[in-house]
Amino acid sequence: MAERSTAAVDVADNSGGEPLTAKAGQAATDGVAQAQDQAGDTTADAGAEDRGKGERPAATGPELHSGYKIARRYRLEECVTRLDGFSSWRAVDEKLRRAVGVHALPASHPRARSVLAAARSSALLGDPRFVQVLDAVEDSELVYMVHEWLPDATELTTLLAAGPMAAHDAYQLVSQVSQAMAAAHREGLAHLRLTPGAVLRSSTGQYRIRGLAVNAALRGITAEHPQRTDTEAIGALLYAALTQRWPYEQDAHGLSGLPKGVGLLPPDQVRAGVHRGLSEIAMRALINDGATASRQEQPCTSPDELAKAVAAMPRIRPPEPDFPTPADYQHTTYQQGYGRSAPHHSPQTGVMPPVPPPPLGSRTGKALKWAVSALLIAALGLGSWQIADKLLDRQDTADEPNPGQSTTTTTGGGTDDEKPKVPVPLRVESAQEYAPDGTPQDAADVSKTYDGDSSSHWRTKYFLDGPELVPKVKKGVGIVYDLGAEKEVSAASLALRYGGPRTTVSLYATDSLQPVGDAADPVGSLTRIAQGTTSGTTLDLKADKPVKSRYVLMWITAMPYSGSDGYSSAGYKQGVADVRFTG
Repeated sequence: MAERSTAAVDVADNSGGEPLTAKAGQAATDGVAQAQDQAGDTTADAGAEDRGKGERPAATGPELHSGYKIARRYRLEECVTRLDGFSSWRAVDEKLRRAVGVHALPASHPRARSVLAAARSSALLGDPRFVQVLDAVEDSELVYMVHEWLPDATELTTLLAAGPMAAHDAYQLVSQVSQAMAAAHREGLAHLRLTPGAVLRSSTGQYRIRGLAVNAALRGITAEHPQRTDTEAIGALLYAALTQRWPYEQDAHGLSGLPKGVGLLPPDQVRAGVHRGLSEIAMRALINDGATASRQEQPCTSPDELAKAVAAMPRIRPPEPDFPTPADYQHTTYQQGYGRSAPHHSPQTGVMPPVPPPPLGSRTGKALKWAVSALLIAALGLGSWQIADKLLDRQDTADEPNPGQSTTTTTGGGTDDEKPKVPVPLRVESAQEYAPDGTPQDAADVSKTYDGDSSSHWRTKYFLDGPELVPKVKKGVGIVYDLGAEKEVSAASLALRYGGPRTTVSLYATDSLQPVGDAADPVGSLTRIAQGTTSGTTLDLKADKPVKSRYVLMWITAMPYSGSDGYSSAGYKQGVADVRFTG
């Protein structure tokens, strides 16, 4: 079950809950595939819900089973969902030797064309905040879509089963998900099945959304107001994160619904201690279902409006770490040792415990104490006399001027014993492209900037205006690096692909791999560490004062002009082959 919850392949509706805004089957759940022994009655009911719309799949295709190979490349391993003529699998890409997820349905399936179109549209978005579509193909018998498999991610369903989220975690959830969906809607893409099973949290704390457009197409789901549907779904996710309750009367996604007949209560009335600002944000998103916000603010009817409302809130800081209280010191006797009980010997062994030395209160002990005291007094007296003698010799030497030396003294220059601090290389654990405007440059190749291979690059797109990107093109492009823990960052060195006038790079300290930035001023709230400009292919950046941070943003705001090179056309562009940080 743990492996299935991270696979990003399940599309079965087994929550049993009512849809959100898109009633009558327009926004069914994207929940977790429960065990296969639950797939009987539950999936049959879920399939009947969609088939009630008049669309009855009656397509046949090849019989898929574990071990079956698609395109002589993708070997199916485990079936996660088999429903309404399509199936979802955990598979292995034998060419690249990695785990992937696969959705497959017969080419004659009535929804095959729409699924293929949705998969290709989702793949073109290229936003790293969504589970990426890797391949979408139609052959003579089968239509299949291949996408990422995230073994280190955890479904929101699993997180909510453990209890309500802390205010900071809920804030990060609604902030990241609303920004991601706002970027998708700007490209004309909707989700329509945004439930706890469709949201994954990676080991670095970043949230990723799976099934954009595809899961709805697989089930034939549509909505009259897709932006409102996705906004209300985000509000339901926030409501569940704050209260561990589903904001409707029906139980769904492993969560209990609200009591019948009381309506939609604000989260801070359902559970004590809920953050007031987040409670109001949840109600503004859920107002589409007839709820009333506690202060009568305007409802949020699109993910973009919701993202702006969250950004306008005071930022919620993470809680201080709890350090365990050290245990009280326990006085022990010589026989017990340090926290250990005295050994118990069997009378049959005949081994006698060692006799302890006489206590210091005996005659021998008193003599030993006097001897030690006398030695200490003598040592202290001798040491004091030697120190005083040396001090007097130095004073006499200082009072006698040397005719061969000047008597002028200087201050503020330091001494010869002072040595500069040796720079320490800082290891990069992971990285992610920062694209606050929703248009990343080369998100899949970010790791090539710290893999130690100078022949591999992360490249930007080419631009017709330059070298300054601001304000004609965009505010900048860059990558956020995770150093694994908070460290002092004092310098960085960059190996660039293109030389020429000119490349300008800045380093900023951030609080996560995906900073909460405004598209109009993405680095305005960040602390700048260093900045530099070069016309060559290397650039060294040095901070005036080291800055402590776990996450460091490399932000490029100017790029040189370069001709066509087989990767992109002529224009203002840059590539980064290697980034090294020191502290």
